Amino acid sequence: MSHQERGAAAPGRPIAGMKPSLIGFGGAPLGDLYQRLDEGLAQATVAAALTAGINLVDTSPLYGHGLSEHRIGAALPRVPRESVIVSTKVGRWMKPGAPKTDGSGYRGGLPHPAVIDYSYDGAMRSLEQSLLRLGTDHVDILLIHDVDGWTHSDRMEQRFAEAMNGAYRALERLRSSGAVKAIGVGVNEAEMCERFARAGDFDVMMLAGRYTLLEQGALDGFLPLALEKKIAVMLAGVFNSGILATGARKGAYYNYRPAPPDILARVARIEAVCAAHGVALPQAALAFAAAHPAVATVVLGALAPEEVARNLDLVARPVPAALWPALKAEKLIPDHAPVPTC
Repeated sequence: MSHQERGAAAPGRPIAGMKPSLIGFGGAPLGDLYQRLDEGLAQATVAAALTAGINLVDTSPLYGHGLSEHRIGAALPRVPRESVIVSTKVGRWMKPGAPKTDGSGYRGGLPHPAVIDYSYDGAMRSLEQSLLRLGTDHVDILLIHDVDGWTHSDRMEQRFAEAMNGAYRALERLRSSGAVKAIGVGVNEAEMCERFARAGDFDVMMLAGRYTLLEQGALDGFLPLALEKKIAVMLAGVFNSGILATGARKGAYYNYRPAPPDILARVARIEAVCAAHGVALPQAALAFAAAHPAVATVVLGALAPEEVARNLDLVARPVPAALWPALKAEKLIPDHAPVPTC
């Protein structure tokens, strides 16, 4: 089957001619990000996504230092390879035999430390390792990972230059040879998406957490530029690492940390407007994120098959049109933010 023929998941917008599902499967939790996953549960979760028609699977060498790619690779033979759009990343390769002391924050994962390397050879080495872990002869989307201040702080400018002079040239060569179908970047900052978009010729960019129902930092800069340059956007982190899924409850997380009082207060206001219209907060968060015309797919992680089913159910539920002007009237989303039309 082709990418667009499988399953019941709603279609997204094209990425370099490929047709992803509106909801993509995010592989970070499979790397034991939040907890150590039972292997059977991990496999069942990927299988549930593929069976439901989710046809874009995103991962990275960073996710569990190769464990996420191993687990996805073990699941891929369940379906024809050509029916799945596989996305992974470069910028790190794993060094077997050395102690893992780099503080990646994963609860589990494999014991190999990650070597940050945005050079041409480093990108090629990273891809070679990924192909072995994934058990495939190609990936469809290849992204330069984490070239942003969030990750590299005062070394970010150095990393950007390394990536454009090295990894970008490698990805260009891979695309021109047909080894990958689409190239791009995956970062946590909209400003870095803009810089890369102006510096090179990219097909796709993955942006985490910067265009959500809670914050729209990408609305006036990166997303219009993406439309202008025909760069498809893979949105991740649309729940802002938790709070738009859980609501403004005690202990809610925002940007991987406990939410501060001002964020809790704003989310509580959003939640109240949603409740008045009979809409669950995560349902509204997904609908809003997917409505922007630059967004090709919204990538969501899952820890169990039930979470995959819940995500698909949320995105399938209709949202009353009256919700969006109500949120705009309360100044909770910008007046010019695109919203669902039905």
